[in-house]
Amino acid sequence: MSRPPLEVADIVRCAGQSFVERSCRWISWQHQKVLLAIARCRTAALGGHRDQCSNCGHSTISYNSCRNRHCPRCQGNARLRWLQARERELLPTRYVHVVFTLPRELAPLALQNKRLIYNLLFHCSARTLIEIARDPRHLGAEIGFFSVLHTWDQRLQHHPHVHCVLAAGGFAPDHSRWISSRHSFFLPVKVLSRVFRGKFVAGLRAAFLEGDLQFHGSLAPLAERRAFSSWLRLLFRHDWVVYSKRPFGGPEHALRYLGAYTHRVAISNRRLIALADNNVTFRWRDSAHGNKKRLMTLPIEEFLRRFLLHLLPRGFVRIRNFGFLANRQRATLLPLCFRLLTVHSRGSVGNDIAYDRSSACILELPCVRWNHAHHRTTIIGPTSASFSTSPPVRRMNQQPKPRMIPLLRQARRLFVSFRSDTLTEPFSGRFREPQNNTFMPNPTSELSGLPPNGSFANTRPAIRPLQTP
Repeated sequence: MSRPPLEVADIVRCAGQSFVERSCRWISWQHQKVLLAIARCRTAALGGHRDQCSNCGHSTISYNSCRNRHCPRCQGNARLRWLQARERELLPTRYVHVVFTLPRELAPLALQNKRLIYNLLFHCSARTLIEIARDPRHLGAEIGFFSVLHTWDQRLQHHPHVHCVLAAGGFAPDHSRWISSRHSFFLPVKVLSRVFRGKFVAGLRAAFLEGDLQFHGSLAPLAERRAFSSWLRLLFRHDWVVYSKRPFGGPEHALRYLGAYTHRVAISNRRLIALADNNVTFRWRDSAHGNKKRLMTLPIEEFLRRFLLHLLPRGFVRIRNFGFLANRQRATLLPLCFRLLTVHSRGSVGNDIAYDRSSACILELPCVRWNHAHHRTTIIGPTSASFSTSPPVRRMNQQPKPRMIPLLRQARRLFVSFRSDTLTEPFSGRFREPQNNTFMPNPTSELSGLPPNGSFANTRPAIRPLQTP
């Protein structure tokens, strides 16, 4: 891979010192440490080692990296090591991507209370997913997932959100079976949004009562309890954004998908275009207009200020595991998930085979049609088989669809008795119990009139005229 023409380190070396002098009112030692590490990354200031070819003897000097998690050049090796460690933990099932986003009203408060707000974002999003997935009305299973914190958008503005990647299913509360979600749906987004909002606002209120929140600058009036309560009520005026992607491919696809979210910084070197006249031009994706690629030019000091907005607190963990992937439960619950998924996959294959066999078995059930003389005629011919061995169908709506109502009415009008003899009484339009078991087939018994070899290729339906009263 070729080296990009412009890097964040070049911008820091060009204007980093002057930026620190002009921003001495708010810049901290952590900001200066990150800028210094980025500027010295893979240079002679950090030392290096000599690499020599064993065949031709050619030698090159490789300088050491800074290994700072905010450096755009030091995330490749960390991402590779993390993916190799997670490769053995990926389950052989589909995965889901869910994003929890904080509203813009909370961005100023999050900048002044990064550790508290980010921890609250992690815990509230995780509790929301676990609680809704455990509900029998939605999934009724214990899930496991990991969350990654991102605090930026494409324009480097403060935009805290959490990416959650989780298996599309979980094990039953009694640990007896694996429960999979539907193919194109995991959990209701509106329910997730409102539960997440309620939990987060409750966490903010509890932190305020304990005196853990700090208010500076324009947020100083919120230090009063009445003002803070009225400000919290404004957060309930609109729904919070929760995005859920449709379940995608298996573990191989999930492994490639995770690499794009785990170890990222506010901006990569590939997005930088030019540095000229104390202005930085970079590429960004406009999601509001079809993800079009656009260019944005910012003064170099504004670019560095936005870049430093996304520094995480010291020792803050930005990738966390929850559910059966949590560190305390992973050793015991993860092997259980693999075992239940193996049994579940075998059961799915068995159901498919049973369904194919049941569909191949054909029974003779009477049906009705009108002949040319406008008399009802019973047709005895190949119809679908018994449904006793077919896989269960989960109905989400117990009421019949409107388009099925005319068909049900027509079937009611055309209903006849299962008796083989001629009807002797007018049809009352009501369902009646059969008088005998002549045409009540039993899938386990031998059917009269069926070929001995079970083939229906040469079987023609027998038509018997019926007299109408």
